[in-house]
Amino acid sequence: MTMNAETEQAYNFHHVTEWIFDLDNTLYPRHADLMSQIDVKMTNFVARLTELDFDPARKLQKELYHEFGTTLNGLMHRYDVDPHEYLKDVHDIDYSKLEPNPFLGDLIMMLPGRKHIFTNGDVRHAENTLEALGIDGMFDEMFDIVAAGFQPKPAREPYNKFLSTFDINPAEAVMFEDMPRNLEVPKALGMATVLITPQAGGTYVAENWESEVGDAAHIDFSGDDINKILAGIVTELTM
Repeated sequence: MTMNAETEQAYNFHHVTEWIFDLDNTLYPRHADLMSQIDVKMTNFVARLTELDFDPARKLQKELYHEFGTTLNGLMHRYDVDPHEYLKDVHDIDYSKLEPNPFLGDLIMMLPGRKHIFTNGDVRHAENTLEALGIDGMFDEMFDIVAAGFQPKPAREPYNKFLSTFDINPAEAVMFEDMPRNLEVPKALGMATVLITPQAGGTYVAENWESEVGDAAHIDFSGDDINKILAGIVTELTM
């Protein structure tokens, strides 16, 4: 297999027995824009907490997100919020915006070894998302922000805890992510890395820094369609 046209590097997945997937904007395309609902919910939560108007609350929310990895982590550090109350509030959204993707489920089931979800969201949000996509029940393990002790990616600690919790050898693992900075630690730990990029022409809520790649040394493979990527991997593994 090859990376996108900009990098033209080959990568082999025959050694992989642990398939680790981020959730949001990875298992569904970014232009589905589920995050726009969560984004507004987060800003409203910050506005109620701080008694700020919407615009300054949004500015604060984005600053916390950038500095602490998640808005929740920042709110816990600065305002001692109840994380469970926050997660319940911001994930009260309409999941019908997601289109079912049964083909993705078929591809995931064809991958040899264990399949994991590793998300900065919570289990309830992951379960609702997977159900809406029609791929629930296809993952062996789920590691969420609660299991991580509310320490989010890209910090190193949640990756270490994830690997130890499920006894994963990083040399046999690959991680799929939509945020380049969240792949730096997996690569340093010895995992293969796959970056899911936004599809051209789609509209969505995102911060510019979320897509900053840097020198790309921590990215082994990239593409904008997880169905095509996994179909290529499955074909490669059966050749």
